[in-house]
Amino acid sequence: MPDDEPGVDPQKVAGVAPSAGDEKIGTNLAAHPSRRVAESATWEQVKALGLYMTKTEVHTYAFSVAAQVILSLFPFIVLLLTLSQKVFHSAKMADVVGEMMTNFLPNHQVFVMRNMRVLAESHAKVKIFSVVMLLITTTGVFLPLEVALNSVWGVRKNRSYLQNQIVSICLAAGVGVLAMASVALTAGQRTVMTWVFFGHTDNRVFAFVANGFLQICALGASIGLFFLIYWGLPNRKVPVKAVLPTAMVMGVLWTLAKYLYILALPHLDFGSVYGPFDVSVSLMMWAFLSGLLLLAGAYVSATRQGLRETRESELAEAGRQ
Repeated sequence: MPDDEPGVDPQKVAGVAPSAGDEKIGTNLAAHPSRRVAESATWEQVKALGLYMTKTEVHTYAFSVAAQVILSLFPFIVLLLTLSQKVFHSAKMADVVGEMMTNFLPNHQVFVMRNMRVLAESHAKVKIFSVVMLLITTTGVFLPLEVALNSVWGVRKNRSYLQNQIVSICLAAGVGVLAMASVALTAGQRTVMTWVFFGHTDNRVFAFVANGFLQICALGASIGLFFLIYWGLPNRKVPVKAVLPTAMVMGVLWTLAKYLYILALPHLDFGSVYGPFDVSVSLMMWAFLSGLLLLAGAYVSATRQGLRETRESELAEAGRQ
């Protein structure tokens, strides 16, 4: 319900979900209700999305998620490399992890992966610490995301701290399974292609097919990641049909946005300002932009589902009359 709709007492609306800046820290934290838009009014929906993306709390959520993503990214890479090398004993899977992370990272891919491989070969204590850090930071990623998605879906009560930890660990495990499945599929495809090419893998055709399959797996993993977050994180039952199309679109848009960001990086010239720390800054900025894209997709899916439910309610009401 819009905050400026005639006949609505703003105090009553604020009593249901406090405005930004008036919230109290607690499990029932929720941002101001989203603005309703007219049915099939595409331009109105675009304007509503624009207004939502300019809200202070949206940028706060995105920055918080970005910081935690940076903290969890490197332990996650170490975990994937360790599983590939020590559990599956597959050098090909380790190579695919390197290529896939190179595909996901916007810049300094060689530098990052070289150091991650060194850490993956280190002592067991380092690997245990990486797993512990991954568990801690993943909950930091999903906690602000849950609050943001609950606000978008109109959920007034967030999960308790313990419930959020359980959901966060389950989602982190789901992301890990997605990543390892993509790695295993790509490594298996490489093995089959090597057999098809009779071991002659040093040619353009093999490189084109292998890279194309890697890109498809990476895109599938991105779509799966968006879907898991949109479907599993809000503290309510979310229909699959409400978030799956959005997850597919956002996966494609996120991939395109990454290439645009890569093209823009030389013009941003972080190195002249931050020096050797430009690696962290560029990753942080990319994580922040990814967070904004994720929240935009969540808002679109919730808005469209709200319109769909309103139409179904109106049709049912008309049928009873």
